[in-house]
Amino acid sequence: MPELPEVEVTRRGFADRIAGAEISGVHVGKPLRWPLGCDPDSLVGRHVKGVRRRGKYLLIDLDRGLLLVHLGMSGSLAFDRQPGPAGPHDHFDLQTNQGTLRLHDPRRFGAVVRCAHEGDGWGQKLLGKLGPEPFGPDFTESGFLTGLRQRQSPVKQVLLGGELVVGVGNIYASEALFRAGIRPTVRASRVSRSAAVRLYQAVKAVLAEAVSKGGSTLRDFVGSDGAPGHFQSGAMVYGREGLPCRVCATPIKLVRQGQRSSYYCPVCQKS
Repeated sequence: MPELPEVEVTRRGFADRIAGAEISGVHVGKPLRWPLGCDPDSLVGRHVKGVRRRGKYLLIDLDRGLLLVHLGMSGSLAFDRQPGPAGPHDHFDLQTNQGTLRLHDPRRFGAVVRCAHEGDGWGQKLLGKLGPEPFGPDFTESGFLTGLRQRQSPVKQVLLGGELVVGVGNIYASEALFRAGIRPTVRASRVSRSAAVRLYQAVKAVLAEAVSKGGSTLRDFVGSDGAPGHFQSGAMVYGREGLPCRVCATPIKLVRQGQRSSYYCPVCQKS
């Protein structure tokens, strides 16, 4: 599933190219996870003001309303001036005078939803409960530490929950915990202050590094330019069960948490 770094990489790949464009047509293919919520023709003539990201959602701001885009499990966006014919897994085309934004989604868990504003029904439902952005001013060290002390679940599950910080998916949670020296199974409230500070810093560093490397491509993800991500090739623990730790050479272990795979080094992660 594309996580925050992959969505941010996607946004950066087409945001400047589509800004200011006028919508000339909208093509909707097979049904996606949620309906568009409007007559596609009602978007014709609208202008794209810009593209933002909130968690794993892209927000395409129009001169009237906005489009919320989610990539689902296997979705990707491409922006081309002259795209070819839509294929069997191309389910949404936003045609503009500057090019076409196309959603390719083999599993159809993604969606494009039109909202009047972020606080309307769908906007509130999808965005209203998201935690602080990891690169934003609301993600503070003190708030993060307080949140950990108040939670009894394993720290890995707390990171994935998205209430203390949004967008830390499975890969990046495993990598951040390794950098902080914390086992994924430790109860969040029992993480020491010093370890929690390391984790706060590691979350920001891991996500920033992932964005700089184009995200992670495990199966389907490619950026809007068609290039895969490379973060996973240098992962310290994720996907490396049984392989030697890159720091101490101890075999990496795997545990299952809530149907998710958690990788860790039993020597480097003692907290």
